[in-house]
Order: sequence, then C-alpha cells, then structure tokens
Amino acid sequence: MSEEYSHLHPTVRSLANEENESRIRRIRTDRWISYARAEMALAACEELLTFPKRTRMPNLLLVGPTNNGKTMIVEKFRRSHATKAESDTPGRAPEIPILKVQMPPGPDEHRLFGAILSELGVKNILSDRASRRQDAAVRLMQECNVGLLIIDETHNLLSGSRLQQRRLLNLLRWLGNELQIPLVAVGTTEALHAIQSDDQLANRFDPLWLPPWRIGQEYRQLLRALESVLPLRHASQLSESPLDAKILSAAEGILGEVISIITRAAVRAITSGCEAISDKLIDEVGYVPPSQRRRVAA
Repeated sequence: MSEEYSHLHPTVRSLANEENESRIRRIRTDRWISYARAEMALAACEELLTFPKRTRMPNLLLVGPTNNGKTMIVEKFRRSHATKAESDTPGRAPEIPILKVQMPPGPDEHRLFGAILSELGVKNILSDRASRRQDAAVRLMQECNVGLLIIDETHNLLSGSRLQQRRLLNLLRWLGNELQIPLVAVGTTEALHAIQSDDQLANRFDPLWLPPWRIGQEYRQLLRALESVLPLRHASQLSESPLDAKILSAAEGILGEVISIITRAAVRAITSGCEAISDKLIDEVGYVPPSQRRRVAA
C-alpha cells in the first residue's frame, strides 16, 4: 500500500500504514527541513570554521525574530561536526570542533564562563572566582581544540546593567583574540543592537538576517517539504492557495509557528480520521497567534 502515498517522501510512505500513536509521535518529533536561508547560514558557519587563525578573526551574527529557526540552524551545524571522544584521541582531551553555549539570562563573566565549563563537562563550585573560571575555560577550550564558539541567546546581554553589558562585550572580543577562533552570536534584533553598540565588535560581526517569511516560492517549497514528511494518508496541498496564506497569517511569518500550526493540524487529521490538513481543521485546533499570546501575557 505504501506506493499509493505519492504525496509523501519515499522514506516516509511506509509509516503511513502504522498505528495512529506511532504516526503522531513521528509528527511531533523535531526534524530538519532545509531551505535557502538556512543553507546560506550553514555555509557561512562552515566558511568560518575553515578560516586560518589570525589576530583578528571574522565572526557571524545570526539574527532574527524569536522562534524563526536560528537555534535549529546552529544545532544542525554543531551536530555535523561531532565531538571526538577521549577514546578516539588516547592521552588527550576530547576534541570539540564546535562549542555551543547560551548567554546566561543574568549575564556576567562568572555565569558565562560557568556555562562554557559546563558544556566542556566540568562541574563548578559556585564560589569559584570569575578569574579562575576564565583561566580554566580558556585552557580547556585550547586543550579540546575548539574551532568555533557559538553563543546563543546573545540578546540576554541587555538584561544586565550598562557596565555588565560593556564588560561582556569586551570579553567576547577578548575571547576571539585570545583563542583565535571565530564566534557565532545568535539572537534577536536586540542582539544586533548590543553588538553594534561596540564599534570594534560591530566591525567584526557580519550580520545574517533571518526575516519573517512571506508568500513566495521558497515558502511554498517549505510547505511541500513539511507535508512530504508528515505520515498522513491523504494529500493536504499545504502549498496551495488559500491554505498557504492562512497558515502564514496565523503564524505571523514565524517559522516555528508555521511548524506548530501544521503539527497540531496533522495530529488532528489523524485523530479525526480525515487524514489531511484543511482550512476547517486548522480552525479546530484553536491556535493562538504569537501577538495575541503576548497581549494575554501582558
């Protein structure tokens, strides 16, 4: 029967015959969906990773609205450069080509170096001085041959005082110089403002913008790719009008919201037995757009 599901990717067709619970679990599982802007960002990260060491390394700022795919892109990049375990490098520390950390919500040197050490597998005593954490983090990053540092949620910088912001911005510049590795900062527009507030950093970080989505060929290709990996037994024609516009309008152009709407509707399509996403089905899932959720929260 799997040959009948021509709307599905060949690797997914056999799953359409599985039990509802199995298909729902598949639908709710995170998956990588390629699109042009994401591939551009991945290529930019790869170029940085292969850049020869020099005093002033180039850096990248991946910036865009919340929930628009930034973290998924850098996670994809990190996974493509797996850590080599100590057993693979006898007598040496594990090699970590890509180190990814989050800017702490209460940003200061103590917490940032604590986050770095935690990702390097070192458990810290809370009373450790910031200078000790800094020395240990830099030494371990050198021993682990870290080739690129990703700092997610960079906009958290702005939750600190003006002095904390300035100290952390100086610290980012110092880290790049000391380790001679590129940095990839990830965040919202506020991250761009924070970086650009420092003239030296602004000249070192090339911004790559992930804008909200609009109706067009790339968006419709994304919908077709999403539909092809959802094990529904009937075609939904997500990329056709007016369904494509309805989804985008409700999602307010944000990729994560598009995926959330489609995921909820696909689960509803299975539980209701209709096996395809429709305009009516999207209304039934009771999706609340992000702007309305923010108004309720306020």
